[in-house]
Amino acid sequence: MGAVPVTFPGLFDLQVNGFAGVDFNDPQLTADDLVRAIAAMRTTGVTRFAPTLITSAFESFARCAAVLAACPDPALVGIHMEGPYLADAARGAHPPRHLVAASVDDFKRRQEAARGRIVLVTLAPEVAGVLPLTEYLVGQGVRVAIGHTAANPAQIRDAVAAGATLSTHLGNGCAAMLPRHENILWEQLAADSLTACLIVDGHHLPESVVKVMVRAKTAARTVLVTDAIAAARQPPGSYTLGDAQVALSASGRVSMAGTGGLAGSALTLDAAVARTVAFTGLPLDQVLPMATVQPARSLGLQPAGWVRALWDVSTHHLEIASVSE
Repeated sequence: MGAVPVTFPGLFDLQVNGFAGVDFNDPQLTADDLVRAIAAMRTTGVTRFAPTLITSAFESFARCAAVLAACPDPALVGIHMEGPYLADAARGAHPPRHLVAASVDDFKRRQEAARGRIVLVTLAPEVAGVLPLTEYLVGQGVRVAIGHTAANPAQIRDAVAAGATLSTHLGNGCAAMLPRHENILWEQLAADSLTACLIVDGHHLPESVVKVMVRAKTAARTVLVTDAIAAARQPPGSYTLGDAQVALSASGRVSMAGTGGLAGSALTLDAAVARTVAFTGLPLDQVLPMATVQPARSLGLQPAGWVRALWDVSTHHLEIASVSE
C-alpha cells in the first residue's frame, strides 16, 4: 500500500525550547529569530505552540520572556515556564544555581516580566511553597504541570488536589532508579485528572515504555510534545540551551556537553506522531488528537488551521504537504 492523503487540525506543541537554530532561552533572542523559528515549525505542521523557558537567572528569563511576549504571531499561544521551582535531585539540564523555592511573589514578578503571557508552569510538588502557588496559579487560569520531581506519592496527590493537570515529559526529569511500587511514575499514571505529556523521539523513552504509558493513561489522556531545542531541523553539531552547551548526535540524540545527559530533543511533532503510531500500534486517527486537540484543550484552547499530508502506513512516515490557517 502506498501513501494516502490525510487532513487534520494544525499540530499544537506545549513544549518548545527552540527550533531551527533559534534558542528561545538565549538572552540575545530577537523578533527576527522568532519569525524564522515559527516559519520552520509550520513546515512540520505546527500551527500553535508554547515556547518554553527553562530555569535561568531572572535577568535572562526576563529578557527572553519580553521578546516572546511581544510576538504578534497567533501561533505563539503563551509561555511555558519550566522551572525554577524544580527538585535539585531531578533537575536534568536545569542549572542548579538558579533553582528557587516557590512563592506567589516570585511568580508575580516573572509574570510581570512576561507581560501576563505565562500560561503553563512546570514545578515539582515537593519544593517549598509549591502547593499555595499551585492554588494561586489555578485561580489565575494558569495551568500547572508536574515535572523534574522526586516527590513521594502523597506529594503527587496533594499537587493534583491543588489543581495540577499535566505531567511534563513523564518518564523523564526523574531519577534513573526508583522504588518499584511507590514512585512518581505509577502515581501520575494512576491519576485520571493528569494528562501525560510524552517525548516520543526514541531516545527519551523506549518503545515498550511509550506503549505501556499510552495504554495506562489511554490515548485520550496523552499529549505528544517535542521538548525541541535549537538543534531541531538542524544538522548534528553543537548548540545552546540557555547558558548550557549541548550536542546533537548523528542518531538524533541531544545531550549535555561533558555529561551525556539528555537536554531536550531535536524532535519534530509530525515525526512524534508517526513514531507513536509505530510504537503503540494505534491507528493514525487515534494518535493525531494527542498532538492537536488534546494539547490545545489542556490550555483551554482549540487547534488552528489544517494540515494536508501523506501517510504511509507501511513505513509509518508522515509527509507534510501543506499547512493553512
